[in-house]
Amino acid sequence: MSSHREAPEISKDPVADSTDLYAFVSPDNPGTATIIANYIPLQAPASGPNFWEFGHDVLYWINIDNNGDGKAEIVFEFRFRADITIPTTFLYNVGPIQSLTDPNWNRRQRYTCDRIDYGPQGQRHVTRMVTDAPCPPCNIGPLSTPDYAGLAAQAVQPLPGGGQVFAGQRAEGFYVDLGAIFDLGDLRPFEQLHAQFGLNIPELTKPGTGVNSTKAVNVHSIALQLPLAALTAGGAAPADATKASSVIGVWTSAGRQKVRLSEEQGTYGVGPFMQVSRLGNPLFNEVLVPMSRKDYWNSQTPDGDSQFADGVAHPELATLLPVLYPNVFPNLAALNASKKARADLLAVLLTGIPTGVVPGFQNYTGPTQADMLRLNLAIPPNTATPNNLGLLGGDAAGFPNGRRVFDDVVTIEVRAIAGALYGLVDKTFTADGAASLVTPGLTDSPTDITAKGTENYLSQFPYLGVPYSGFSVPAA
Repeated sequence: MSSHREAPEISKDPVADSTDLYAFVSPDNPGTATIIANYIPLQAPASGPNFWEFGHDVLYWINIDNNGDGKAEIVFEFRFRADITIPTTFLYNVGPIQSLTDPNWNRRQRYTCDRIDYGPQGQRHVTRMVTDAPCPPCNIGPLSTPDYAGLAAQAVQPLPGGGQVFAGQRAEGFYVDLGAIFDLGDLRPFEQLHAQFGLNIPELTKPGTGVNSTKAVNVHSIALQLPLAALTAGGAAPADATKASSVIGVWTSAGRQKVRLSEEQGTYGVGPFMQVSRLGNPLFNEVLVPMSRKDYWNSQTPDGDSQFADGVAHPELATLLPVLYPNVFPNLAALNASKKARADLLAVLLTGIPTGVVPGFQNYTGPTQADMLRLNLAIPPNTATPNNLGLLGGDAAGFPNGRRVFDDVVTIEVRAIAGALYGLVDKTFTADGAASLVTPGLTDSPTDITAKGTENYLSQFPYLGVPYSGFSVPAA
């Protein structure tokens, strides 16, 4: 969660595990959009002597659909490699690393990025964006990386035609109470209402305080900031939020070669690259896809997601909430009993929201059901009064219109599954009062964009904070 270890097989392959995806119009540069794809979940900062890095045998893809067919018209492909500059030492570095070319730094990672444009008949045009761009080192500690923020800034690279790119370690920005939510759906602020299944657990007799399970861990991020015109089908910056051409779909994925062989020097791959992970909307595979199909889901592309639509139309968690919290969700229980398809969730997650459902807003990409983050590029960023509940909190610049780094997507999606949005598509339905209140309790208010225990976000690219150092990581 959001997509950390979400399927049995990818949980064993963290370097290919896409954990979070963000897409938003850049608040400090609104002529551009920023896309951030995170990999390698739940990194302990103190991890020497072999620190975290992207996989050299993995291809990483950021995919853009700009015509609503659930297929990628633009793909940004990243390939990484590492160089060892001091082969006689076991150390990652033999002194302070004060630049990206410092001779004290032993194991360095670099990457190339290609932009691949696909034509209507499948034509493939490849443009090299960067070659051998440097990643920063991991944040080791004050002796090894005394000015980490400065090192990371050196790794931000310009792109031809405008924009910039960064690939490297960042502080985890996603916040979730993993320990509670997977303990039979415990929402700590409401745990005194939990059924407890006759156990009469003393700790659950009063409201609790949310615990951020991703506090003080790191991830590896691929961040792109691109001119809006570089993402649209017509090659122009969109100005009209009501037009379909203003909306793009975004997802990230990773692939490994079909066959992996082992020898004395390690493993290597042969054959074509096969997709092993993907991510569009947060929590989709975790919450809406049964365990028996999770690995299969990771191998599929969004244009085929109608095969998973029943899990959205009749989500298991919606049926569990009235059982786990007796007498709290009577209207949701009645909706479940009616067997009506959840048109609200189908729109939010699989087609985008059409005009007329939410006044003044749309991010509809057409009838093709596809799990993608949908971003209306013509909606400007909200820098004055951002709300971490996004569209649910009246802020059209936030999730599910793309996703900003601080959006409280767990609260938003739990409330949506509980029926908070269903009245928009069925005027006869009244949401339970609890539907607009349930939360894991990790933010103080909808205007709190610095979740408890989460490293403060940056106001500029790449927006996710400086990673926690192995030396000074805060105590749990």
